[in-house]
Amino acid sequence: MLNKTDLSRRDVLRLPSAGAALVLAGGGNTAYVQLTSDAGGFAFERVTLEMSLKPFRSVDRKSIRAVCDEMFTSWAPLIRHCAGVAVLLWTADGSEILEYSGRMDAEIEWGRYIGDANPPRTPPPDDPNREGGHARNWLYTEHPARITYGDLREIIAVLRQSGREIIGKPVVIGATFDPGGEFARSPFKFERHAEIASGTTRGPNSWVNCAARLKADSKAYAGFPNGIPNGTSFGTFLGRQSMHFLSDLGFDYIWFSNGLGFSLSPWNVTGSLFNGISFNPGKASSVRDAILSFWHDFRKECPEFPIETRGTNLMLGADLSANASPYQDIYEGRFNVIAPPNSPWAAIDGDFGLEIVGYLSRIADLPPNHKFPFRFYIHDPWWLNSPWLDRYGREPHDIYLPLAIARLDGDAKITPPAYLEFLTIDNSYGQMPDQVPNEVIPHILTAMRDYSDSPGIITWICPFQEYHQMVFGVSPKPEQPFFGDWFLRGAVNLGFPLNSVVSTENFIMSYRKKSDFYRDSVLLAFVPTIGYELENVLFDAIRQGQNLLLYGALTHASSRLLNLLNLKLNEPLEGDLELHSALPTDTIQQGKAGSALRYRATLSGGGVDTVEAAPEAAGTRICATVSKGATKRVFAVVRHNPLGPNSGTIGWVRGSFSGSVGNGRLPEPDDPTQFFQAESLMRLMLTEFGYSLLVTKPTPQTPVPLILIARKRNGFFLSTYSPSTVATVRLRFPHGAPLLLGAETWIKDGYSQYTMPRAWHKEVRCCVEQTQASEISCVEYFSEFPGIRRRILIKGLRAATVHFYPEDQKSVIMAANDMRLHNRKSLPYSVEDHGRRLVARNITGNLLISW
Repeated sequence: MLNKTDLSRRDVLRLPSAGAALVLAGGGNTAYVQLTSDAGGFAFERVTLEMSLKPFRSVDRKSIRAVCDEMFTSWAPLIRHCAGVAVLLWTADGSEILEYSGRMDAEIEWGRYIGDANPPRTPPPDDPNREGGHARNWLYTEHPARITYGDLREIIAVLRQSGREIIGKPVVIGATFDPGGEFARSPFKFERHAEIASGTTRGPNSWVNCAARLKADSKAYAGFPNGIPNGTSFGTFLGRQSMHFLSDLGFDYIWFSNGLGFSLSPWNVTGSLFNGISFNPGKASSVRDAILSFWHDFRKECPEFPIETRGTNLMLGADLSANASPYQDIYEGRFNVIAPPNSPWAAIDGDFGLEIVGYLSRIADLPPNHKFPFRFYIHDPWWLNSPWLDRYGREPHDIYLPLAIARLDGDAKITPPAYLEFLTIDNSYGQMPDQVPNEVIPHILTAMRDYSDSPGIITWICPFQEYHQMVFGVSPKPEQPFFGDWFLRGAVNLGFPLNSVVSTENFIMSYRKKSDFYRDSVLLAFVPTIGYELENVLFDAIRQGQNLLLYGALTHASSRLLNLLNLKLNEPLEGDLELHSALPTDTIQQGKAGSALRYRATLSGGGVDTVEAAPEAAGTRICATVSKGATKRVFAVVRHNPLGPNSGTIGWVRGSFSGSVGNGRLPEPDDPTQFFQAESLMRLMLTEFGYSLLVTKPTPQTPVPLILIARKRNGFFLSTYSPSTVATVRLRFPHGAPLLLGAETWIKDGYSQYTMPRAWHKEVRCCVEQTQASEISCVEYFSEFPGIRRRILIKGLRAATVHFYPEDQKSVIMAANDMRLHNRKSLPYSVEDHGRRLVARNITGNLLISW
């Protein structure tokens, strides 16, 4: 029963259910909940239930309360694991803020449609009769409610009261602003003030340009009772209107949707600085300043309310190089902003490379609050689909993959997502089916139970600040961040298991504090961004036994880095090249993959210009070359122990942008039957570092499974997405073939083999080495005896060496072909890696591991 009048700005609330401290602060009518650092026992600091107004078919108080009670009751099993709750209301598209006059009896043009609320003036070419949702709209029900601003204020008040009484936790309410016109009819955006909708995201004049200026308007608005003066910036107008709207109606924060504030016209590969053919960095500063002017103008008028963001659908490097999106300035601008979550759009399209690399790149650095969300798409209240039920087919890949990440800070600690957000809890008809929370919640909680506590097998040193310098600095090279992130996106889509990220600055700080934090991870770095200080740290890391994989052009690399790789520069090649690889390859059962490489120098950050410096140098292995006629260049190389017998391994892949930009939102990939997919080399190169992930698939066009490998409690947790469930993967780790807990596998030639379903989340506690082929089963076994917490039963071993990764330092009992455990005696095993790996040798038959 708390409201803002009960509390000062820095009062502390103790939640009786978990004892976590909450600081309540903010600019709304109730306190804005922010968890302090002593909070514990929660999966998330806050869960956000996003919803439209469609469930409110009647707006009398009793009907409103029934909807609110149903919502909180349905999600209560999850809310009990979160410190606080937010409800983000998709009232319309933000036009309700623009139109607000201060009158509570004024009717709202709210989002009561299915399909495009503002359909294009010209029918789409593929729907000339306007039969589909992108060319027209329908009312979601025959007689939708008439909703006024006063009704909306009542809904907000009842949401708070219901939340307090049903779940016993504070509830904050968010408002939304979307720059497009998909959700509700908007005379303001597209008729009276069409001058602000100059963006082309959904076609000509379809998107609000955040840097636009408004023409004069004599209509009275809450923040402009005498009308809008000519030339008023959109940021000023939205900020002042938001201040009145949020305060008067009882909101606590505002959400900027669909790239608002990050780009003048988001979503496409091309943009203000890139036309698909060439880059124009000369415009970068002016575009950046225009975007930042929106933030400054908004904050001048609306200084207190927190801002949460959707961001764009792309990646840091892509946004910067094409659209001059100034993430660093926004994060550091004291705008009281939360970093964007993972993109829901990329996952819907199955482009998990885009989702994962975009997510990692945007959270490598964070605003001062050090918070970022995870967002999951369960229903769509506008376009007739419910992703959990139809697009995803009730498969949890878009839960486990983005929650397999590890964001590392400067203190060598993992930063988990603070907020969990659901878009949306109601579907296009305003229904809130219990089936969805009942099915989704267990996966969310499992993913957070297994959330990373250590770096994964690959840690990307993301050049967050360096990317900004390459776009806005004195010697701009926007083609480098463009290539760098699009290349990594392609690599992840082709099975590269990238899940961990640390910014350059945080890596240097954390490595100097705790160098062994990265001991089990292969460091990943983009060559064009390696500066003097980072290079020194990387050389020291290699000298101490750390492994490093590089990608990108060596054209401007230092001489000592070239010497370390045993490479030198020569005249660059580009165009159609023939690629030769010495790495293990995937198996294609029907047809043959292309071996030609269509190399686009402009999109790949330059040509291929490296050759081997000293063929006789020890430890050098040329892993891939490209040639044009008789001219050959090195495309990938690895050197083992280059700085002494105990030093690590360094590898390098030049990489290529293996597709054309086209006119769409995503690049068009090259035909895999004709051209080699250069991004696949990143996964294949991991064999040189002890990790081998090989695929058997029917055709070259069959997509490969995506596998992210997180570390938790000293184990490996594999989260997978198989766009084609006929593909088979063969796995080998540094200490043998991994055994997925709860599965059987065929062990042959040192690999375990699995045919994976669409989505899988599996634990690995054991790896096996054996020369004989056999079917091996690895399952959880019941504990049976007091004092035994867990047991794993492995069957089918043949003279095997079993490597076990214990969860903790508890006593471990290993018994071969003996299930009794009465005397609690263990067979002999050796303790390796300071107790992080236990090794039992020459085991045939069954092995029962208890602890």
